[in-house]
Amino acid sequence: MFLYALHYLSSNLENAASDKLKLYLDKFTSNLFSGIASGTIITILLDSSSAVIIMTIALVKSKALTFRQAMGIVMGANIGTTISSQIIALNVGQYASVLMAIGFLVMMLTQNQLYKNIGSVLLGIGMIFFSLLLIEESVAPLKDSSSFQGWMVALETPLKGAGIGALVTVIVQSSSATVGMVIALGTKKLISITAALAIMLGAELGTCSDTLLASIGRSRPAIKTGLFHLAFNLLSILLGLSLFKPFVNLVLLLSGTAPLARQIANGHVLFNILGVLIFLPFVSVMERLLNQALPEKEPARQQVA
Repeated sequence: MFLYALHYLSSNLENAASDKLKLYLDKFTSNLFSGIASGTIITILLDSSSAVIIMTIALVKSKALTFRQAMGIVMGANIGTTISSQIIALNVGQYASVLMAIGFLVMMLTQNQLYKNIGSVLLGIGMIFFSLLLIEESVAPLKDSSSFQGWMVALETPLKGAGIGALVTVIVQSSSATVGMVIALGTKKLISITAALAIMLGAELGTCSDTLLASIGRSRPAIKTGLFHLAFNLLSILLGLSLFKPFVNLVLLLSGTAPLARQIANGHVLFNILGVLIFLPFVSVMERLLNQALPEKEPARQQVA
């Protein structure tokens, strides 16, 4: 239900505003920083970094965006997707029935398409909150399972945790879903902050799979956009794994006495913001390397009779 709710919400948000968002992307990505800001805002609105990046790849293919503009949007999308983890950590299950009821009534009682779209979005958010509540309640009995506890302890090894996070994300096709489920485990204190952050790092890699698939058979700038997303996430994850203990300590320091679910969400935000800040000085280098690896095809010359 959680996976369906994420897909339902993302699809309805995209249907409600896709044309305007495409216009916004084209108009407000004149430089790298505005591209990052645009990618962040639109990902918050759509609640899906994959949807934004796939849309960006399509716009690059149609030459509505340049590869340089797309690089900023990709980095911004990584920041924007962390907002959902903050919302999930708020223990919002108690509001699920209210949102679902309001959304359903709006959809049923109006003929205006705009209001119907708003109702669909509210219904989708309510379903996400309700499914998270079900997950939290369903995993509670695992506290008494020694085998489950042993598995969670094994995931505290950064490489193992990251591997599981990447695998789960490839299967469910949503890093938000993976992080959301980890936060649900954190709410019931069934996972440590170390294992949770390791899985989160892996989820950032797993989410590249659908954008890479979306770039297959596209133009070279579109392929470069998919490869940049992979390279940016992979390099960020390798840096995160190499400095894993200091990163965990920084999350704990900044989170203070916040509950575990909030600490996990804070780690998600911190990792992606730090990744963008660290990577910014090297964007031109990465752009040059990808342009050299995949140069633009020269137009075929017509032979003169």
